[in-house]
Amino acid sequence: MMQDERLLVVSAHAADFVWRAGGTIAKYVKNGAQVHLVVLSVGVRGESNDLWKAPDQTAERVKEIRTAESRKAAGILGVKNIEFWDMEDYPLRFSEKQEEDMVRRIREIRPTAIITHDRRDVLNPDHNAVHEFVFRCSVESNSVGVITPGLKATSQMQLYGFEPHQTELSGYVPGIFVDITESYPQKVEAMECFKAQGHLIEYYKQRAFMRGNHARRLSGRKDCQYAESFARVFPQVASGLA
Repeated sequence: MMQDERLLVVSAHAADFVWRAGGTIAKYVKNGAQVHLVVLSVGVRGESNDLWKAPDQTAERVKEIRTAESRKAAGILGVKNIEFWDMEDYPLRFSEKQEEDMVRRIREIRPTAIITHDRRDVLNPDHNAVHEFVFRCSVESNSVGVITPGLKATSQMQLYGFEPHQTELSGYVPGIFVDITESYPQKVEAMECFKAQGHLIEYYKQRAFMRGNHARRLSGRKDCQYAESFARVFPQVASGLA
């Protein structure tokens, strides 16, 4: 099933895609899906605190480190199609040109599904801005009247939201659990690339274990040890309830 799928992942910062979807990304790549990754900002201003502790640190050097870490992590997950938009974070603001660019990329890739940030992250306005941006562009890409020369409009693809770090405070509700037991070691290795946010590694190990427990209880699949969860933006359309 995954072999014919195209997955677009839009990450606000350098490491977001790893913490929240690394196992799912690696699983899709392993099963032959096309995975495209867009990193909007490497998080120089808001997500690199430990790097700024170095004497005489510069923004340019932090950007180099974060970009290298993100590339390495993507490689561990098997992602070959990665692009950096080099935006400034804290805050992330989107121009009309960037919105046009994202609509164009969606029409070029024609993803089966898009994974990005969920509607609300109570402690990170950048994530909220990215959700609204990607949601808007995904809908605009369906409209014939939004013209991108040489590219046809899409049909609405499924849109999934990352689980935010402060899950309960953000009102997050899982809509789907993805079994990442087989790809969990890749996720851990990719997480270990990010020296500026090393304190998050154990947290997301525990989160994958907890979501694995939830997935087992809901499915009866005893072999599911680790999982990632995502919110659904649009309802699933199916021929039955099973």
